[in-house]
Amino acid sequence: MFSCDHSKLRLSFNEFHDIRADGMPEYGEFCLLRLKDGRLTGGEWNPRDWRDRKSVSGEFVRGTADAVDAAEVSGWHSLDRYDLSECLEDEEINRINIGPVSEGVRSEEIGEFRSTREGELPKNEQYCLLIMNDGGLASGRWDADCESFVYAPALASHSAEDVWAWTPLSPDDVYEAEEEAERERAREEELNRDPAADPELFRYGTDIEVYYEKALGKLREKYPWATVAQMKKKDPYIIAPRHGRYVFGRDGGTFMGSRIIDEWTDGSTADEFIEFLYRYTEESVKDSEPVVKFRYGTDIGPYLDKAFENAKKDCRWIDREKISRSCRYEIKKVDGDPEFVRLYGKKGDFSVINCRSSEDFIETAENDYIREALRTNPAVEEYAVPFAGVEIHGWYLEKYIFYKLRTGDYKVEVQAGDRVTGGTREFLITPYCFEAGTYGEFLDRYLEIVPGSSFGLYKEDLLGDAKLKEFLGY
Repeated sequence: MFSCDHSKLRLSFNEFHDIRADGMPEYGEFCLLRLKDGRLTGGEWNPRDWRDRKSVSGEFVRGTADAVDAAEVSGWHSLDRYDLSECLEDEEINRINIGPVSEGVRSEEIGEFRSTREGELPKNEQYCLLIMNDGGLASGRWDADCESFVYAPALASHSAEDVWAWTPLSPDDVYEAEEEAERERAREEELNRDPAADPELFRYGTDIEVYYEKALGKLREKYPWATVAQMKKKDPYIIAPRHGRYVFGRDGGTFMGSRIIDEWTDGSTADEFIEFLYRYTEESVKDSEPVVKFRYGTDIGPYLDKAFENAKKDCRWIDREKISRSCRYEIKKVDGDPEFVRLYGKKGDFSVINCRSSEDFIETAENDYIREALRTNPAVEEYAVPFAGVEIHGWYLEKYIFYKLRTGDYKVEVQAGDRVTGGTREFLITPYCFEAGTYGEFLDRYLEIVPGSSFGLYKEDLLGDAKLKEFLGY
C-alpha cells in the first residue's frame, strides 16, 4: 500500500477544459466536472452521437438513471489520464499537481481524503472522488447496501476494497433526496415513539390477534373448519404505528430504510375492520376445507403414487427412486394446520405448497416429476426454430428449440425476456402428439401444450418449416 498519509493529501486539478466542439473528452472517458453553479461532480462522457467526436451534445453518466447534461457543465478534467502511484509512494508528500499549472486556467484543489479501511464510510448516495489502489483516479456514488461506489448503469461499481482513499464531491439532487429521506425517517421514528390509538378504530385494543379471532368467529358460522392460520395465508394485516398513530395495514417491507405500511382506509371503526377482515380472508378459508384438500387422508403416500402414475403415462423412462431423491414432499403441521410442503436439504427446511385441493397438489408434484425426469434425460439432437421480432405480452422471444432425447422422446425449450429480466420453460412433447397421422394434426395437439398466444409461435409459423417437420419424424 502507498506510504503517503491520505488524510493530509491535497490534489490540485490544473487541466480543466471548456465545453467546446473542438475539445471534448473521448467517448467513455471519466472526468471531474465543474458545473456552471460551481459544484464539482464526475461522470463518463456519452455524446448523443458517438460517431461525432466534436459534438457537445450529450451527458456525463454517473450511474443508473443518473447523469449530468453537458449544458450544465462549465469545464471538464480527465480522471482517466493520470497515474499517481509514484507520488503516493513518497511518505512526505502532501500535495500533488494533476497537470501543469497554466495561466488563465482555474484549478480546483481537493483534499480531506478518508479511507474505508479505517472504518470511514461516505453517507449513502454521496458522490465521491476516488484514488484507486493502482494509483488511478475515479469517481462514484456510494451505495451503502452494496458497500461499493456505483459509476455506471446496471450498478457497475468500484468495490470499497479497490479504493485507497475517497473524498465527497459537491452535494447533488440524488444525495439531497437521500438526506431528506433520512430526516423524514428520523421524524417518523420520533413520532412513532408513543403512537396514539383512535378509540373507535381500536375499540378492542392494539393486538391484531383479537381482531382475527373476532373475524374467525364469523367465518366459522359458514366454514366450521376455519382457523387463523388459514386466514393469514392471504397477506396478513398488522397493527403498526404510522405518522404517530396506530393503523391497520399490511407490511410492505422497507424502502430506502423506511418501513412501508399499506394502510387500511375503508372504514373508521373496529367492527368495520372486523367485517372487512372476514370478507378479505374468506376465500383462503374456503379453499382450505380439509375434506377437499386432503381427500386421500394425511399420509403423503397416496398423493405421490397418483402423481407418479400420471407422470409415467408421458415420461415412460421415469425412475421413481431417482426422482424421489430430489422431489421430496410431506404433509406437515404448520401453525396448527396440516399443509402440503416441499422439503429441501438435510436440515428439515421446507416451503408450503399453496393448493386448494388434493388434485392441485397431485398436479404440482406431477409437474415437478416431469421436470426432473427431463433433466435426467439428455438431448442427443436439437433444432432451433428460426424467427424474428416475436413479441409476447411485452416480452420478446429469444429461443425456441426442439430437442430429441436419449430415449427417443422430444421436448421443447422456450426463452423470452424484456430489457431487465427473462425466463425459460421446458415442455415434454407427449406421446399423444406423435399419435397424430399428419404433421398438421401433430401441431394441433402440440399447441395445446405450448400455445402460440402464450409462447410466441402459432401453427402458421411452424407448419411451413420443412426442417422441423423432418426433425420430428414427419
